[in-house]
Amino acid sequence: MGKLLAAIGKFFCFVQVNQSTVGIKERFGKFEEVLNPGCHFMPWIIGNRVTGQLTLRLRQLDVRCETKTKDNVFVTVVASIQYRAMEDKASDAYYKLSNPKAQIQAYVFDVIRASIPKLELDDALSKKNEIAKAVEEELEKAMFAYGYEIVQTLIVDIEPDEKVKRAMNEINAAARLRVAANEKAEAEKIIQIKRAEGEAEAKYLSGLGIARQRQAIVHGLRDSVLGFSGNVPGTSAKDVMDLVLLTQYFDTMKKIGAASKSSAVFLPHGPGAVADIAGQIRDGFLQASTQQAK
Repeated sequence: MGKLLAAIGKFFCFVQVNQSTVGIKERFGKFEEVLNPGCHFMPWIIGNRVTGQLTLRLRQLDVRCETKTKDNVFVTVVASIQYRAMEDKASDAYYKLSNPKAQIQAYVFDVIRASIPKLELDDALSKKNEIAKAVEEELEKAMFAYGYEIVQTLIVDIEPDEKVKRAMNEINAAARLRVAANEKAEAEKIIQIKRAEGEAEAKYLSGLGIARQRQAIVHGLRDSVLGFSGNVPGTSAKDVMDLVLLTQYFDTMKKIGAASKSSAVFLPHGPGAVADIAGQIRDGFLQASTQQAK
């Protein structure tokens, strides 16, 4: 239907220029003027005609360029070019370039293949903005003469070869594992140090408790011996000590027999056993006293 109306309009010498486009008017094959959007009288009888229309909309061209970095890594650079025809230079944009996309692509290839080989892979990945700026500046200088405006240039991606990406991932994984191992070892070291400090503190406190316990036992025995000797005339400290040891001996035997999970303990339990034990204890005390006197 639209083509039919356009044909009828041309027959009556009228043409329509759509919004966001301009018409290129020629007379007998020579450029005459640029037509703005709307309806225009075009008497074809005297050689006037609209040879074509040029869009003024923003267009985008995605360019993929393969090149090599300074450290000999092949990469594919993906650039996105946003451009449009300039209204005041519409005739240049229409007549000077038959294929603007191919022209833009050629300039992008030229700049990228001149920039990337100067950089190593890591630098290229971190300097995408600088590369995009270089491409944009070169395109602006070149395309302005042809009536095109470069609105924005983006380096969307820099893709290394698949094998290189796998190698980079393995390097990063190994580095992270190494850091994790160091952190784990440091944590285990701290745990061991704290455990050793705790054990040392526990042993110190246990020894301190045992020393106090023994000191209390000695003081209690001393008080018992002195009290018994004072209340029972004719008894010596030796007699009292024998009695105390005999009492503790029978208490010990009673506890061993009452325990349900105690191991078998073989001790001399005849009447002379107590005297032997008492003699050994006295000898120990005497030796200790002798050493302290020296």
